[in-house]
Amino acid sequence: MMALFGSAWTGTTYIQDMDRGVMDRFLTSPTSRGALIGATLLYQALLTVVQTLIVLGIAWLAGARFDGGVPGILVLVLAAVLLTVIFGALSDAVALLTRQQTALIGISQILSFPLMFLSSAIMDTRLAPAWVADIARYNPFEWAVVAGRGALQSSPDWASVWGHLGLLAGLGIIMGVLATSAFRVYRRSV
Repeated sequence: MMALFGSAWTGTTYIQDMDRGVMDRFLTSPTSRGALIGATLLYQALLTVVQTLIVLGIAWLAGARFDGGVPGILVLVLAAVLLTVIFGALSDAVALLTRQQTALIGISQILSFPLMFLSSAIMDTRLAPAWVADIARYNPFEWAVVAGRGALQSSPDWASVWGHLGLLAGLGIIMGVLATSAFRVYRRSV
């Protein structure tokens, strides 16, 4: 949940840069648009790694044990990072397209809460109506939950774990490309 909600606000940095005129200076320099997106996503990914490790440390101190060991923890962290990339890139794209803090907040909240509740993060989807499980299959938040939870089990279903990580990575690449292309729309509208 930290990865989802934290990355949904990534675009606020771009909006602040736009308001201060920093974004226009970046775009007149030879700086790659992909590098700008990549830098914000790398920063958010590092924050996610630190936050995830802190939460896991606190959970361990509170008595939680992770049967998947270090490999399972690394996969969980990777799933959180990939989720961060997806929603960080989406947030950056929304910021570039709307240039408004209120629009970014609204869109991030409209997406984040339903994605969280339409997954097995809070409740097993087998206990919910069938349509919730159907939606969860296409939900990137659910993909991260399934990969992380699966990797932490004593006998992980690695095919499922790697399949869900692959879906996250593929969507992350697509969102990164879309966020980078949002710079063209921003430049035309300025």
